[in-house]
Amino acid sequence: MKQLSNQELIKYFKKIRKDFPILKQKVHGKKLVYVDNGATAQKPQVMIDSISDYYSKYNSNVHRGLHTLSEKATSEYEKVRTKTANFINAKEEEIIFTSGTTAGLNLIANGLLDKIKKDDEIIISEMEHHANLVTWQQLALKTGAKLKYVKVLQNGELDFKQAESLLNKKTKILAITHISNVLGTINPIKKIIEIVKRKTNHKCLTIIDGAQSIGHMPIDVKKLDCDFFVFSAHKMCGPTGIGIVYGKYSALEKITPSIYGGDMILEVEFEKSSFNKIPFCFEAGTPNIADTIAFGTVIDYLSNIGMKNIEHYDKILTKYFLDEIKDLEKNYGFHFYGPKAISKKSAVFSFTIDGVHSHDISTILDKFGIAVRGGHHCAMPLTNSVMKVVASSRISFYFYNTISEIDYIINCLKKVKSEFDKGEFLF
Repeated sequence: MKQLSNQELIKYFKKIRKDFPILKQKVHGKKLVYVDNGATAQKPQVMIDSISDYYSKYNSNVHRGLHTLSEKATSEYEKVRTKTANFINAKEEEIIFTSGTTAGLNLIANGLLDKIKKDDEIIISEMEHHANLVTWQQLALKTGAKLKYVKVLQNGELDFKQAESLLNKKTKILAITHISNVLGTINPIKKIIEIVKRKTNHKCLTIIDGAQSIGHMPIDVKKLDCDFFVFSAHKMCGPTGIGIVYGKYSALEKITPSIYGGDMILEVEFEKSSFNKIPFCFEAGTPNIADTIAFGTVIDYLSNIGMKNIEHYDKILTKYFLDEIKDLEKNYGFHFYGPKAISKKSAVFSFTIDGVHSHDISTILDKFGIAVRGGHHCAMPLTNSVMKVVASSRISFYFYNTISEIDYIINCLKKVKSEFDKGEFLF
């Protein structure tokens, strides 16, 4: 689809809501306003139908089977590898299917267990999701490597001067999020990778957690020049239980398969086994066939809309919300975290309200039909040590959200604060 103007996008994405059956329901008698997209996105009917079609028409295991159903399932399954490669500008053999971002990061880390030595250095940032923090923390503990953290500044951005000072010839891994799931910070990944390569003489593997960015902007892994890019389908309107590891072929050759079984082998004898070629050597066992095929349907769906259009609309919602929260911060005791510059901010907004716990905020907003998230958002070190709060509430938008929903959310947030100030709780 062609790129649309602001007004055209607002009209188009309001119309596209009909594709999502869940958005038609009411919660506590109120129209559902779903703004928990940082946790998972809603699903279009075409994706739901795809899952049903697989199980009702050609349910069978993939690869190796020579009967009609298996050949059909294998063909549809492997088409998704091609679609995924085209979606992020990669090669088919550089695409590995996993169960999600967490599994993908663990696949890489476990595959490097015999490559990382004592006194090697691993760098991550203070804004990482637990999936990209605990994974490398544990690899460091197992190998004796040193784990270093890039600091997060008060404005929610990374401290680039400090980051550069951490890099040296001992740095073997840099694993960092593309967009913070708490702060909404869009990290300049291409710039970071260029610095890493220069400071480490191209000896450091760069691993990008793309869970929050993949559904919100065009991704070109060749332009980013990262070694690995990992993401989940469910963050981009796809099903749960399916994710992707993109790896440069030269980088994939450096990691060792760590899950063993059927389909990842070439020959098995009682004494030894030989493994399949990349990427199949990393895909042991029966895969998540139905959801993988459904993910391919979602790639088609998003591609038809156009990722540039989605990114553009994301900015429209982000700018509008940033303008609206100024009054909340000035007059209602709200505190929003993360960058305020539109170029550095995604549509993810974490906040606290003076005197109101985040769990209470979530519970009360649910009574208004508004679905938000409350807690530490799987980023406890960031929440507790950097933001210095116990928990926060999080509103995260996607392309089926509307300007009128933002107006409704703002009014409801004011009611939450007002009622708490009066001691009249809306439970």
